[in-house]
Amino acid sequence: MLDFTTYLRPHEVEAALQAFAAAYPQLCTLQSIGQSHEGRPIWCATLTNQATGPDTAKPAFWLDANIHATEVAGCMGALHVIQTLLQRYGNDPRTTQLLDQRALYVVPCLNPDGMEQALTSPVYVRSGTRRYPYTDERDGLYPADIDGDGLILEMRVVDPDGGWKVSDHDARLMRRRGPDEVGGTYYRVYKEGLIRNYDGQQVKIAPAAQGLDFNRNYPYVWQPEGEQYGAGPYPASEPEVRAAIAFLTAHLNVSCAIAYHTFSGVMLRPYSDKPDEQMAIEDLWAYKEIGERGKQITGYPHVSVYHGFRYHPREIMSGAFDDWAYHQLGIFAWTVELWDMVGEAGIKERDFIAWFRDHPEEDDLKLLRWNDEQLGGKGFVPWRPFEHPQLGAVEIGGWIERRTFGNPPEPFLLKTLEPNTEFVIAHALMTPCLEVRQPEVTALGGDLYRVRVIVANSGYLPTYGSKRAQAAKVVRPIEVQLTLPAGAILVTGEVRQEIGQLEGRANKRALWGANFPTDNLRRLEWTLRAPQGGPLTICAQSQRAGRGEVTVALDA
Repeated sequence: MLDFTTYLRPHEVEAALQAFAAAYPQLCTLQSIGQSHEGRPIWCATLTNQATGPDTAKPAFWLDANIHATEVAGCMGALHVIQTLLQRYGNDPRTTQLLDQRALYVVPCLNPDGMEQALTSPVYVRSGTRRYPYTDERDGLYPADIDGDGLILEMRVVDPDGGWKVSDHDARLMRRRGPDEVGGTYYRVYKEGLIRNYDGQQVKIAPAAQGLDFNRNYPYVWQPEGEQYGAGPYPASEPEVRAAIAFLTAHLNVSCAIAYHTFSGVMLRPYSDKPDEQMAIEDLWAYKEIGERGKQITGYPHVSVYHGFRYHPREIMSGAFDDWAYHQLGIFAWTVELWDMVGEAGIKERDFIAWFRDHPEEDDLKLLRWNDEQLGGKGFVPWRPFEHPQLGAVEIGGWIERRTFGNPPEPFLLKTLEPNTEFVIAHALMTPCLEVRQPEVTALGGDLYRVRVIVANSGYLPTYGSKRAQAAKVVRPIEVQLTLPAGAILVTGEVRQEIGQLEGRANKRALWGANFPTDNLRRLEWTLRAPQGGPLTICAQSQRAGRGEVTVALDA
């Protein structure tokens, strides 16, 4: 089993998944839901107790990770969920109930190509490895490990027109030059690299060679490159995104989902392009209640992307997974940003995006102190002189971002994952769950029988999942079907009928009092003539809430 003290490459992830499936064949099966751009399989682990029915007949939860290449903590988080559920089954009542009644679909690495590059090369890649939007080499500064240390850090170059200066409190720290500041030593700061077709004077920045962002490629409010960087040539143009879309549209039993990302230590929800006022109010209430439960477990706040996580205050993001899953399929989908080094350093209350544009020097000093005390200084490389082949004398140094801001350093990995796994379990238990209860057979004389049952939704969410799912007409009504014993005929009632939908606990928010209507229940009744007696099976089936079934005996 995994100890979560290191990060795994895609082939090691595959080996771990195969080992889980071999050790727990009754609870874990694997399938490839597609292939990456470079031809790697995209593995999905299905977790459920197969003895209690197939996954497709149960309410389900989706978890994916590592759509962004360097956010490798997400993949480890998904593996931690799998291992925890498998090891707890039969020992922990909540986990046992979860896998007996429900299914989880877990894709630890939706983007294996990017993940492989992120773990084996210092060159940054946002998502996929395919060249986009240009296939040729573009002029300007491009990232490169010019000093051969295996890292791509930053370069600072003395320049009287530069916008940065060295802090008076810590020589490692660069501070912005004041708008009217003159008479000091100033620097330009660049990403470590080389300049293609340098004219000796102007340094322009080359566009990223691998500029795709898979989390802008989903069909929801997709925008072209000029309006949304990295969105791809058309919606779902990338095979990794198509794999997720195809799976979820074929598995309408999924009502809740999480996409693991890094970083910031926050739970993000739709919408990215519109305010909360434009979401169905019942769904907004449910999102906030789920988010509060997540906050209790993980400590992470929950915010709308539109209201609390926009990169630019007057621009929106589009083409994201959570928006698409909620708007098209009515899935309560979240983006969970694992790990928060800024918070670990004691900087808690902040705007998650605006902080990176501007924050007090004391915050940077706290981060350096945290690095020194918790990482032994290993997260930051002190500035050192280097003779750049084009710029001359420079200094190279700075944060090893991928191992500090971007992902938990190995000693912090497990404690980052554990509470988030608990939230996955809690969230998966919120899905709707259909049951057939209290079968009652009354002999009416001769060969006549009256049969009554209660069809119930024991889950938190309604059987349709969300109001958005209702509006999009994603989920069919519950169907109830009888299987009659030999020779029996139905006198009253229907062999097959639709009974609409059942509510859950999510809509129980009365302003006054504590009245809970029983709108999660429906009583059904039939009269049968059964000369030979025999077994009668009553089956209730819901696309999103699973299947409930009971068999009763009609005594001859």
